[in-house]
Amino acid sequence: MYSALMSMSTPERLIEATRELLWDRGYVGTSPKAVQQAAGAGQGSMYHHFAGKPDLALAAIRRTAEELDAAAEAVLGAEGSAYARIEAYLLREREVLRGCPVGRLTMDPEVIAHPDLRAPVEEVLGRLRDRLAEVVREGQERGELSASLDPAETAATVVATVQGGYVLARAAGSRAPFDSAVRGLLALLAPRAASA
Repeated sequence: MYSALMSMSTPERLIEATRELLWDRGYVGTSPKAVQQAAGAGQGSMYHHFAGKPDLALAAIRRTAEELDAAAEAVLGAEGSAYARIEAYLLREREVLRGCPVGRLTMDPEVIAHPDLRAPVEEVLGRLRDRLAEVVREGQERGELSASLDPAETAATVVATVQGGYVLARAAGSRAPFDSAVRGLLALLAPRAASA
């Protein structure tokens, strides 16, 4: 990580270092000094490019949100049935034991109390729910998913399963609870063969 950081511009190094620290330590546990050390940047450089910790954290959170959007769209916008796309989203590669880099921020009281920092977290999770609901509706229109599903509620369930799965996995020190939750949800969403 450090060698990759050193090939970036100072503002990019600061943002990337902050992203990693926010994921591992949260906002409260991410000090400007830790960011400067991780980025290999001096205090003057940090405050030259960013007004302060909230400004830098906002840039880092937005970057993480953009990556989450792109990763979700890569599978949800792909070819295939609605079920296959939701399955691909649920089974995509994740660092389960680290948790979600965005979802973890919802546990940070300073992020939640700061409207500017909370906004990109709330927005990216909202976009994800909306995109999943679109996929569910498409699946219903094509007869791939049950017409009885509520698209918005199903989307919320998918997001809650992923976020809750991270929490259960971290608590157990094993990705097994995450995988179990995903398998359970996929079994519930699986298209049923028409009865003869």
